[in-house]
Amino acid sequence: MTMMQRYGAGPDQIEAMKTADLRGNFMVEGLFAPGRMSFAYTHYDRMIVGGAVPLDQPLGFGDGADVGTPKFFDAREMGVANLGGAGWVEVDGTRYALANRDVLYIGRGTGQVTMGSASADHPAWFYMNSVPAGADVPTRLIPRTEAKVLNLGDAARSNVRSLAMYIHPEVAPSCLLLMGITDPAAGSIWNTMPPHLHERRMEAYCYFDMSPDDRVMHFMGRPDNTRHLVVADGDVVLSPAWSIHMGAGTGPYAFVWGMTGENQAYTDVQPVAIKDLR
Repeated sequence: MTMMQRYGAGPDQIEAMKTADLRGNFMVEGLFAPGRMSFAYTHYDRMIVGGAVPLDQPLGFGDGADVGTPKFFDAREMGVANLGGAGWVEVDGTRYALANRDVLYIGRGTGQVTMGSASADHPAWFYMNSVPAGADVPTRLIPRTEAKVLNLGDAARSNVRSLAMYIHPEVAPSCLLLMGITDPAAGSIWNTMPPHLHERRMEAYCYFDMSPDDRVMHFMGRPDNTRHLVVADGDVVLSPAWSIHMGAGTGPYAFVWGMTGENQAYTDVQPVAIKDLR
């Protein structure tokens, strides 16, 4: 297990950032290395993003040295989304089978977590979001079939998409974490359209189900001072509360969204008109 750091930056700093600076502050790459487990501790509401690709041997964690507590989950909760082949997650001795697009919520107070793949030839890709938690909520498996799906967008604007809510008050409760998966429809390229701000929450995007040759052009920054990030399969974009977030793909893609902040009100956003972007 490795723990990277992302210290963050303010909107007044991106003016002077070159491409490498933007990527170093607002992206996490390389989380899904075969046979490894990696995390990045971000200073955006102290969300941790992680990836694990177990092969022949399980991968596990539970120590809290990197978060300053005896155990990792002493003051944290987590969502785990399986973006690959069939796998399992064991939480304090209880094993949960996760198929592709299943999500596991892990509550505060957990001791040890272990992850494995059903087949090393087609391993699970476990993507993790962990945030500080002030309440105990029971661990729960949320199969893909139990997610609440919203159908959004307009074909004429190339932004038709389905948004599946997993860790959400309407589906599976948590303390502060929200987590779900969005899929643009065939022929649509835009996500999160129109863009918006949510000053009381940060968000992380993990792009996946992309071909090696495709990329997503992810737009960020203040509405009057935008920048872009070129994102590949498995890359994570960190979106602070002050930044817009939207993307367009050169081919099919999906993304996991995870949020935390002051509330869990999904509609607590400030839409930004396309005509006002600069």
